[in-house]
Amino acid sequence: MTVSGCGKKQRPLLELAASKVTTIGVNAYLWRASLETLSFMPLLQTDSNGGVIVTDWYTNPKNPGERVKVTVSILDQDLRADALRVAASRQTSQGGNWVEAPVQAATVQKLEDIILTKARDLRRQAIRR
Repeated sequence: MTVSGCGKKQRPLLELAASKVTTIGVNAYLWRASLETLSFMPLLQTDSNGGVIVTDWYTNPKNPGERVKVTVSILDQDLRADALRVAASRQTSQGGNWVEAPVQAATVQKLEDIILTKARDLRRQAIRR
């Protein structure tokens, strides 16, 4: 919005490119990047106002004896590394039953890095428009 008669040049509004985009309750870049990153997994629950994405169990066809479930929580409206938390559960098939198995910390860290990188890329693309 500009006020005429002020003598100042009109500055373009970069609302979409700001690091704080919150029309859905959480940072839109983190939200979109999370959904894109997890798009290969079936979604069980999504809450854009609360910033929670929960996948259902996913079994990689190349490794049918293992399945994983992921929960992504977006904790802030700003695009920051500490605004994202990823948790994962892993199970392995033993004797026809699914048994809890440890998840490597590096796996969760890698998922967070992928989401953050994608969110930053989305923001950069919005700035260029």
